[in-house]
Amino acid sequence: MARVRKVEIRNFRSIRVLDWFPSGGINCLVGPGDSGKSSILDAIDLCIGARRSISVDDTDFFGLDVTQPISITLTIGELPDALKNINTYGDFLRAFDPASGQVEEEPRQGLETVLALRLEIGADLEPVWTLISARARELGLERGISWKDRGSIAPARLGNYANSNLSWSRGSVLNRLSGERANLGAELARAAREARANFGNQAGVQFAQTLQTVTATANSLGVSVGASATALLDAHAVSIGDGAITLHSEAGVPLRSLGTGSVRLLIAGLQRAAADSASIILIDEVEYGLEPHRLTRLLDSLGAKEPAPPLQVFMTTHSPVAVRELSGNQIFVVRSVARTHSVRPVGVDDDVQSTIRADPEAFLARTVIVCEGASEVGFVRGMDAHYVSGGQTSLLARGVAYVNVGGGDPDRCFIRGNALLTLGYRAIVLVDNDKPPTPELRRLTALFEANGGTWVSWRQGRALEDELFASLNRVAVGLLIQQGIENVGDELVDAHIRTQSQNQLNLQSVLAEGLAGDYSPATRTCLGVASRHRKNGWFKSVTKFEHVARTIVFPNFADADAGFSLPVLRLYGLAHAA
Repeated sequence: MARVRKVEIRNFRSIRVLDWFPSGGINCLVGPGDSGKSSILDAIDLCIGARRSISVDDTDFFGLDVTQPISITLTIGELPDALKNINTYGDFLRAFDPASGQVEEEPRQGLETVLALRLEIGADLEPVWTLISARARELGLERGISWKDRGSIAPARLGNYANSNLSWSRGSVLNRLSGERANLGAELARAAREARANFGNQAGVQFAQTLQTVTATANSLGVSVGASATALLDAHAVSIGDGAITLHSEAGVPLRSLGTGSVRLLIAGLQRAAADSASIILIDEVEYGLEPHRLTRLLDSLGAKEPAPPLQVFMTTHSPVAVRELSGNQIFVVRSVARTHSVRPVGVDDDVQSTIRADPEAFLARTVIVCEGASEVGFVRGMDAHYVSGGQTSLLARGVAYVNVGGGDPDRCFIRGNALLTLGYRAIVLVDNDKPPTPELRRLTALFEANGGTWVSWRQGRALEDELFASLNRVAVGLLIQQGIENVGDELVDAHIRTQSQNQLNLQSVLAEGLAGDYSPATRTCLGVASRHRKNGWFKSVTKFEHVARTIVFPNFADADAGFSLPVLRLYGLAHAA
């Protein structure tokens, strides 16, 4: 049940420096493209994989600088008994304190006994694996982990070569399940001989002319081939090893012929069954080849919902489904700041966990716009659609995602925004301004700004709907009224207007006012408040507000009041900033 307790990477690909204490269960790495997620998995695989040599080149060095050696050090805990053998590894055993994350040189009671294995590659591209211990260094001792013992901690990897785990090849999950290596050498050799005998000289008919030419040429040169050269199966070509024994279905179809997702799902399940002998698994792009429901099943089989994880899993993902199915303590954000990489746990605070469930896409983005409600999300989506139709780059292409806080108290927008900032995301808050700011809101806003966040709001006392009815031209206001009627019906629109105006206005009088000329400021104010009725708002959904923004607001945006257009343009600029 080996576990990686600490990962230290130096000068490997895009990673100059990384120190990370992974969890003992699922470690799902998320982050923007080229942030180093796959390189972390590769580093773990190179360091403790069951291999005697590896293939590297100059591009594996940070900045292609081969004068700075690649160094990958993994501290391994929950060691098998063989790796805690005092006679073999005693001078290299150390202690790990999970509370502080510190590694101490001397094992002691109350702390976990660990070994630190380092892979170092210099300019000669020759890999060297050594155990790290100050005590052993002082004694002039140096050694690695024996080949047999390496096999007990080597991870299984689900990737391009996952099919090898469906045969009894060396290091496969099937061999780990078997407990003892099958003694089939004699039977496999006999099978190879029978194949040669059964094939006989059947190729002679196909190659008769060629064989005659070979015989004549050999005789003319004095090379003895007998009366005639023959075409038989080569003994080396038909030698059969353990890897030739593979899993098949009842119908005799090799299981490696299954789809990519099915193969991954099966191997992950087998790895779970073999956890006692091989408990670390690496999966790049866990969603690859799997439908959402099968991806969920795979995560469950890896122990995503279990309090005592059966496996230590290192995976990467770009799938919102995978993020939604995991807890915040299983998701880690990979960041690179000032040439130093970090891996930050998302955590399980309420505002973070709720975002994982409602808007998992946010954790896969570079920039997050935290919106007070569905109206703001729809408005930004409609704005983006309008500008994309005019040839501008989409916010989605810029790596922007939206978070819907769900309305209500604007404090929550800044709380969630601050949580995202601490994880290294660019966060922009978009909130209404229809409520007087409280001291707590002022404190949260100041904290958000101090942490590097930016925010956009409307004029004092106004929500988004208020700004639309107050700032757009007469034609656009008329279209908003008609859209409200289409969405909720003329009776509700009329009732909302009457209630808000205390029966001074109604739908017919408002429509007549628009036909006669522009709407008065009082009418516009009434329409803004009436349209955002708490239970039956005229546009209160992402889809409805996206349609309003795309078809009404932005086609008439050039004539909008500057008090509305300037904050919108600022929001658009912030979202597109690199």
